[in-house]
Amino acid sequence: MNASPSLVATNVTRAFGRRQVLRGVSFHAYPGEMIGIVGENGAGKTTLLRIVAGLLPASGGHVEVHGRLGYCPQEPQIHAALTVAQNLEWFGAAYRMRDPGPATALMERLAFEQYRHVLVRDLSGGTRQKLNLVLALMHAPTVLLLDEPYQGFDWETYQRFWALAEESRRAGQTIVIISHLFYELGRFNRVLRLRDGVVETEPTA
Repeated sequence: MNASPSLVATNVTRAFGRRQVLRGVSFHAYPGEMIGIVGENGAGKTTLLRIVAGLLPASGGHVEVHGRLGYCPQEPQIHAALTVAQNLEWFGAAYRMRDPGPATALMERLAFEQYRHVLVRDLSGGTRQKLNLVLALMHAPTVLLLDEPYQGFDWETYQRFWALAEESRRAGQTIVIISHLFYELGRFNRVLRLRDGVVETEPTA
């Protein structure tokens, strides 16, 4: 590719006590590229994403992210005692966003704008996950990290998610998604399999 990578991981290692989860993970991700990360349970997929997001220190190696970062964890990290709108306002302030328009547009795309004034603790799991996704996307990140972002989605919302992801990729966003579903692999430009603490590139459909 002619463009410079927006994400570079170099020889990333991570141990938990004597258990070496990541043994030297290296990969590049470029603007307009969607990468899938797959692997068995316990292979270190979420650990790797948390290190890239800056939420967990690596034992060795380093990560470079060029541009704004968005992270959607598997478990929603949102304030249950606040409404959807209040969560959007809180994150918008953290992102220094003055215009609520992008968040509103994403809510409409994912069809949950009617829950704007509902407390998060009263939402279904699928609707919480929609909010989780919007909070990761609303500031138009350069690099977007998604850890199985569609947990709890119905089929229609699942399709809306992939349409949104593809639009974002075509607009130049770098997207890294942890997936467990074999039939999704053809959606990615590259698939990286975590095995024995390192990554292997697998063919896509």
